[in-house]
Amino acid sequence: MSKIRPSQGAPYARIMGVGGYRPTRVVPNEVILETIDSSDEWIRSRSGIATRHWANDEETVAAMSIEASGKAIADAGLTPEQIGAVVVSTVSHFHQTPAIATEIADKLGTNKAAAFDISAGCAGFGYGLALAKGMVVEGSAEYVLVIGVERLSDLTDLEDRATAFLFGDGAGAVVVGPAKEPRMGPTVWGSEGDKSGTIKQTVSWAEYRNGTPERFPAITQEGQAVFRWAVFEMAKVAQQALDAAGISADDLDVFIPHQANMRIIDSMVKTLKLPEHVTVARDVETTGNTSAASIPLAMERLLATGEAKSGDTALVIGFGAGLVYAATVVTLP
Repeated sequence: MSKIRPSQGAPYARIMGVGGYRPTRVVPNEVILETIDSSDEWIRSRSGIATRHWANDEETVAAMSIEASGKAIADAGLTPEQIGAVVVSTVSHFHQTPAIATEIADKLGTNKAAAFDISAGCAGFGYGLALAKGMVVEGSAEYVLVIGVERLSDLTDLEDRATAFLFGDGAGAVVVGPAKEPRMGPTVWGSEGDKSGTIKQTVSWAEYRNGTPERFPAITQEGQAVFRWAVFEMAKVAQQALDAAGISADDLDVFIPHQANMRIIDSMVKTLKLPEHVTVARDVETTGNTSAASIPLAMERLLATGEAKSGDTALVIGFGAGLVYAATVVTLP
């Protein structure tokens, strides 16, 4: 017979608060066209993107995260001292160590919260939600701060016609805490490493250090391959998340997919046969692709504009480099 005491966590977990930060600089397509041979019409038709936000020198990964996190903690009705763990998803923090989460936890004023970074690309926020839910239910942390943050402008090749217009910067955060009834469904997640070459960094930091090549590493992708995978395979994953939560598309109020591309979003809506009453996040038009930050930023905007409301049932799904994915059904805070 085991002598280990069972976990003393909550029966369920929920998202309690959400916050976002978008850099002050708004970059229209006209700026992108200064370095690539394209047109505003082509960019909009291919991606749905009209503008994106790019960070200035003061809007660091940590600074943006702290701004978004402060809003999320306040929205949850908590204080930083009550946060027991900080999980940060990012691919654009340029220090291998220490984790940026430790700096964020300290500057927010948490009481020595557990803090760590994860690297799961555009699915990172979904991965963070799954980890946070586990911590709350297990009892290792009562309240967990999950942050998705990127400065992808630092990793954008402005001469790459296929990707120069895609990426933006920003941070989104949520607080996950205890619940008395189910407010977060099972996470459907996974990876397809055989397709890892479709979205990748152009060269490793070691190659750059050695001077071969001389150009700074950037993000590149095989657009058509990624589009096909996202449209056909991720719609299946989204359906699996609905099934795992025990609901149908008719039960949904809101759909918040990763804001990668408007065509992908519209195709997923069609494939899933979402009813007209379902509000669909299309934040990509003015924010661009912010990778791990895109879902919480879109969630925050929908709630702020009244397009979604507290208590709504939402399907969230992230997908990207790896290739990795994560989907779940949540109740909006």
